[in-house]
Amino acid sequence: MKTHDARFDGRFFVAVRTTKIYCRPVCRVKTPYQENCTFYATAAAAEASGYRPCLRCRPELAPGNASVDATGRIARAAAALIDESLQNESGLDEIASRLGITSRHLRRVFHDEFGVTPIAFAQTQRLLLAKQLIADTSLPLTEIAFASGFQSVRRFDALFRQRYRLTPSTLRRAPDRKLPAESLCFKLSYRPPYDWAGMISFLAPRTIAGVEEVTPSSYRRTIRVAHCAKWHSGWIEVAVEQQRNALRVHVSATLAKVVPAVLARVKQLFDLSCHPTEVSEALGELASERPGLRVPGAADGFEVAVRAILGQQVSVSAARTLAGRFAAAFGIRMPTPFATLTHAFPNAQEVAGLSPERIAEIGLPMARARTISELAKAVDAGLLRLTAGIDVVEAIRILKSLPGIGEWTAQYIAMRALAWPDAFPHTDLVVIKALGEKSSQKLLAAGEKWRPWRAYAVMHLWASAAQRNKKEG
Repeated sequence: MKTHDARFDGRFFVAVRTTKIYCRPVCRVKTPYQENCTFYATAAAAEASGYRPCLRCRPELAPGNASVDATGRIARAAAALIDESLQNESGLDEIASRLGITSRHLRRVFHDEFGVTPIAFAQTQRLLLAKQLIADTSLPLTEIAFASGFQSVRRFDALFRQRYRLTPSTLRRAPDRKLPAESLCFKLSYRPPYDWAGMISFLAPRTIAGVEEVTPSSYRRTIRVAHCAKWHSGWIEVAVEQQRNALRVHVSATLAKVVPAVLARVKQLFDLSCHPTEVSEALGELASERPGLRVPGAADGFEVAVRAILGQQVSVSAARTLAGRFAAAFGIRMPTPFATLTHAFPNAQEVAGLSPERIAEIGLPMARARTISELAKAVDAGLLRLTAGIDVVEAIRILKSLPGIGEWTAQYIAMRALAWPDAFPHTDLVVIKALGEKSSQKLLAAGEKWRPWRAYAVMHLWASAAQRNKKEG
């Protein structure tokens, strides 16, 4: 805390007894005396003890946490689901069901990990999101209340006063407030180092024409989010702010009512919850050249899964061409301020309504068109969820039960759409060549040394191979 080490940002919060305020460890205010400090694992735990957030370091901007140990993974998966569904009032039973456990077990592991109940955690997340929206946008306070998941403005106002000891309108009068017009602007923090160039170099050749675009300084895409039986469509633009250890995210005003879900998707896509130091220590020499390399996630799990199937047995550029045709043929046209962004990728329900013959018309073998059709039907029927925070083992089992989805495709989907840090597509040709093994058992055994971060190991192997090819080319 005294060195303001950004690697620990979001890993703990410090509450000061004399001021009744809690801060991030990177806060630049005068360092308090240690005897006046109490340390908490989460912002929710600090608020549950009666502390209010610092207006200078803004705890709502701290990066999240990733975890792969058994109980920690369950608790953090639940936290991710809460973040994504703040507006939907998802009950504890529903979240537990999605994780494949009982609500009683969820309450226990959640409290052990975070020091508060899931309900208290959700309440704090709603308040912190509202605080961020008030400080960083010009949205009316009524819209902010509902966008943050509160069911009434009165409840929002009362809880804000009770918890933060000031009114929403008082916070809005802060002099440093920005007032974006056609878009909302947010900053999402990460722990350094962050290999932005590595992330962009992976996403760029895989962009879907009309849906995504990578420029020298940013990533843009269209996005659709379902909320209250209605689809909200818009666009996002993401750029890095290296000196602030944060990403700057512009969100179109048309997505204002689903901001929590949009920001949750950006965090997953850019792997902002990663602890790069832990990963580097586990991978050793493999990660030495690129210690900030992350695993690209997904803004839309179904989209990534379809993209993976389109990429079977073809080159990256050929898969990109097919994905562009798929979006143009079956996606939804939508206006954006960017000439290159013209479509939103079709959702599972829309694709499930297509015949395999219709899907094959974009230039696909019939077998692959059937695979996409079966995938869409499974997702649309609720048999398969392609989001982070679910039972990964069960999801992989269901994926591999679908015709045309083998080990590589299932692991790749787990790696990106399910944000599983230990996914290991060991049948990948680059992995096979790097490890010098052909036997599946020997490949899996060789990858054991990288647990529980095998997905990051694969990213490093792919990056190294790409760098060698570039030099040789």
